[in-house]
Amino acid sequence: MELGLTVAGFWWLVLALGLVVVLVVAVMLTIIILSLRRVERAAGEIWTAGKAIAANTVHIVHLGQTNTTARAILGVANDIAAGAGSIDARLAKLPEALGKK
Repeated sequence: MELGLTVAGFWWLVLALGLVVVLVVAVMLTIIILSLRRVERAAGEIWTAGKAIAANTVHIVHLGQTNTTARAILGVANDIAAGAGSIDARLAKLPEALGKK
């Protein structure tokens, strides 16, 4: 099967095919570069959001100590309330103890 191409015609055909391949590769590289830029931008936004979340949650570690302190305060408050109730009961009995009704 002969195509009837001259040597010069064959070289022009090879050059045209090479140019098409180069253009296709250039388009693919451009698409890849644009996609990478979008990924890099999204990764930057994720990094920024992650740093903000870390800054907002850094104090969660201290909640255990806060709960322990709150329990201790509650215990003291309950003791004070019991003492106040005892004082109220004694004050109510005071007039009787002093002989006054």
